[in-house]
Amino acid sequence: MKKTNIFANIPPQIKEELFEDIVTNEGVKIERIISKGHITTEVEWYNQKSDEWVIVLKGEAILEFENSDDIRLEEGDYLNIPANTKHRVSWTKPNEETLWLAIHYKPTSYI
Repeated sequence: MKKTNIFANIPPQIKEELFEDIVTNEGVKIERIISKGHITTEVEWYNQKSDEWVIVLKGEAILEFENSDDIRLEEGDYLNIPANTKHRVSWTKPNEETLWLAIHYKPTSYI
């Protein structure tokens, strides 16, 4: 076992949004995401086959959903995004890191 801190080793400059796998196996993936003014381009949508539970640990972000209202997430806010829900990041704080923890898991119908 190796102890690690979710807030450690954040690069001072981030050219692109940073995705780091923490744990992956057949049924779940846990990742740390670091944004700093990064967004998903207007022509891109995340449309995953897995459910995604996401929490903002630091910073702020706005998630845009196709055919639904935007949701602003601040520190401590979390959200469960069902599989096959088209979404994208439309805003993150430009001068401060937004640190996310995302857990991707098989939709309930598969359990």
